[in-house]
Amino acid sequence: SGSYKPKGPTGEVVKVVRGMKRRRLGGSDIVVSELGLGTQRWVSSDFNAPDEEKCFEFMDEAILKGGVNLIDTAEQYPIPSGGSAQEGDTETVIGKWMKERKVPREDVVIATKITGGRNVTPKNIKKDCEGSLKRLGTDYIDVYQLHWPQRYSPQSNWGQSLKYNLENDSSQYWRQFGGPTSFEDLCLAMEDLIQQGKIRGWGLCNDNAYGLTACARTAKALGTTPPCSIQGDFSILDRKSEENGVAEAASPYNENCGFMSYNALAGGMLTGKYRETPAALDNPNRDTAISSLEKPRGRMDTRGWGGTLYRYRTSAARSAIEEYAEIAKKNKMTLTELSLRWCRQRSLITTTLVGHSNLDQLKESLKYFTVKEPLSDQVMWDIDVVHMKNRLPLFSS
Repeated sequence: SGSYKPKGPTGEVVKVVRGMKRRRLGGSDIVVSELGLGTQRWVSSDFNAPDEEKCFEFMDEAILKGGVNLIDTAEQYPIPSGGSAQEGDTETVIGKWMKERKVPREDVVIATKITGGRNVTPKNIKKDCEGSLKRLGTDYIDVYQLHWPQRYSPQSNWGQSLKYNLENDSSQYWRQFGGPTSFEDLCLAMEDLIQQGKIRGWGLCNDNAYGLTACARTAKALGTTPPCSIQGDFSILDRKSEENGVAEAASPYNENCGFMSYNALAGGMLTGKYRETPAALDNPNRDTAISSLEKPRGRMDTRGWGGTLYRYRTSAARSAIEEYAEIAKKNKMTLTELSLRWCRQRSLITTTLVGHSNLDQLKESLKYFTVKEPLSDQVMWDIDVVHMKNRLPLFSS
């Protein structure tokens, strides 16, 4: 159709609501708050998962009283599911809240995701989108994302690998039935949903510079709408997206794509709560380890997440955390505040998605995302000095 025209540069501040900036997401007309609600564990089977009532409280506080308008979810949430917690429940809770609170639909930006890998086909893009619309009780989704790429990519395993592996790409999973959905078919399927008014824009998650550029360039060649967003693991401990070509590809001068960061607090490690006593699985003291498993301080003390999120607890990550904690202390702030305000200031980041287990945590996040003055050049430099000792502690031993 060739009708796509960018509405402006990604990241530009369009307005400020209750002290919180709202920025343009990619070249779209979708404008998102600098803080977004992460919902992966809402109504999940986790020991400290927020139940429906608490999720309602979060949305009341952040959206109705605060300056937040973005909720990021997925058809696969909650994670972990099982027992009474079923995939799709998180979307249902969000839909129920909008209906019960009579929230004007345009007051909320809903980003959700289709399950990735071989599930991403033109047929399933349509079918899964319908499922999400139904659970959310709405007639359109603002940003429809691929939870992970439709092709093999080392980044798709939640960023746990950096090396491209030819053997993985040649496996039957990826090569049977004619191979992964092409970039052309992906762009055309997303454009169909846009033309039908079912989505306003689309995006990628857990992808890389190749995936972003291939999607954006394919859309350009076809005259369809390019992705307006890429979502990825990003924090003071994990800056790979700034240094591996993603930031360059996403730049307003290149593919003009927004970036939603998640795990800005590194699975809770950047709150500092595991500094004195290590996470249960890392603790050499058997008695303390057992008591942490019995009374977890957070998900790092559980067997499931503790294993999955080990990357934030490598010895390199832990020593960087100690140095960042020192910088925070020297500047009279908590490590949480330093970590979130640092994210806010990176030119790549359009919005930071933060998950919360309780209302106090959310109120803290709201406070850090409405602070007027930025971290000083000196603080930013001190952080860079630590970073330069190990540019990727998550992937170091």
